[in-house]
Amino acid sequence: MFGSKKENTLKSNSIPTSSNTLNSLVQGTSISGDIVADSDIRIDGDLKGTLECAAKVVIGPTGSIEGEIRCQNAVIEGRFKGDIFVDQLLQVKEKAEINGNISTGKILVQAGATFNVSCKMGSKATRTSDKKIADVQSVS
Repeated sequence: MFGSKKENTLKSNSIPTSSNTLNSLVQGTSISGDIVADSDIRIDGDLKGTLECAAKVVIGPTGSIEGEIRCQNAVIEGRFKGDIFVDQLLQVKEKAEINGNISTGKILVQAGATFNVSCKMGSKATRTSDKKIADVQSVS
């Protein structure tokens, strides 16, 4: 009697394994290397390397990435230096600092952002990232 209710409660509160999960690199953490993620990832620490994400990448206000990013969508509030390939929408917030090369479907840059880039936009601009994103999705 009591055991069956408890089992149902535990099953309904289990941790989801869907694409709604979030990976996080917290402030004060530094990584040199490559990261592959099939769900959203937020960077508030420092990454030097390659980030391949089949979902959304968020670089928080204290976050910094130097290297390459390949993803579906991105929001940059912190610092980025390198090459970024965004299949859909890249949002650059007002305190962001970006230096490098961008290839994206669409872009939104808020006033106040430091934006020193070479940029390609449109559906053809991001085709170079299609293969790597497909590889990331097939790994999961």
